[in-house]
Amino acid sequence: MDKITEYELLDAVLALTPKLGVTADIEQREVKTADGHVDALVRIGRGRQARVYAAEVKKGLRPATLGAVLHQIEGTGKPALLITDYATPPLAEKLKARNIAFLDAAGNAYLNQPPIYVWIKGERPEDKPPADKVTGRAFQASGLKVLFALLCHPEWVAEPYREIARLAGVAHGTVGWVMADLPKLGFLAEINGERRLLQPELLLKRWAEAYARTLRPKLVIDRLRTDEQRWWAKLKPEKYKLEIGAEVAAERLTKVLRPETVTLYGKKTNPRLLIDYKLRRDPNGPVEILQRFWNFQAPAKGFTPYPLIYADLLNIGDARCLEAANVIYERVVDGFKR
Repeated sequence: MDKITEYELLDAVLALTPKLGVTADIEQREVKTADGHVDALVRIGRGRQARVYAAEVKKGLRPATLGAVLHQIEGTGKPALLITDYATPPLAEKLKARNIAFLDAAGNAYLNQPPIYVWIKGERPEDKPPADKVTGRAFQASGLKVLFALLCHPEWVAEPYREIARLAGVAHGTVGWVMADLPKLGFLAEINGERRLLQPELLLKRWAEAYARTLRPKLVIDRLRTDEQRWWAKLKPEKYKLEIGAEVAAERLTKVLRPETVTLYGKKTNPRLLIDYKLRRDPNGPVEILQRFWNFQAPAKGFTPYPLIYADLLNIGDARCLEAANVIYERVVDGFKR
């Protein structure tokens, strides 16, 4: 399974569908959408009843990357279908709870388009599937920091490597191999002697997915909780040398959701913050503090940069946050057009 391509995985999984009592045919591969693409349009049916799905193929799918993957499928007007090598029982339950169709290579599935209903979980693969990796060193942890700086300020791609390294908070050599990778991946070209970032919308989506999987878990400093209600509404982050991200940032910037979690970025946990809001440490708490990894200011004071707010909302991944993520996404894309 580790050497199988996404095309081969798609074909292999669809070949299993007769065992589920349905048929599946690929109508079109590599379908362009308004701001990206999906891997295929797949028709699944039984007898004369059939539905066309927008299918996205992902090896090593995890709950943390689910929001980013779902955002890639939007814009087709078709229901989403996730194709993966293995959906663990918890992931299968999460997909079913959100009514998201999926098929995997182990024989697990969820389809709920009446009159067709399929629900299978708990089947195990013969071999443990490897984590999906985006091609190129640019999507390793330190490379993601460089990409983040360029997504926040695409014009910086023309700056000297040393300056990009300073802004991104990485070693000078890291910028060199990121810049070498980006043309191969279709995200960078030299035009009239100047470097230009290409397909920034697609790069943003791929960065958000890789950030949730590769870099974000390494940044968590603390997890906390408090019995204080709506304490975050009074929070002035600058007082604690913090910046607000994710749900609270989206609530303040867009007014489209009520936060259930609080995400803050800084260099450390400020003891004063714990005292002022009666916060206590809890490994499962809804308040998280993460390491700030960039060396530049966001457009909105006291907030993390918009691409990071977007990525963190996708990391949470529920319907509320995906709606807010769409609003933030549009703001980032508008910035690309300036």
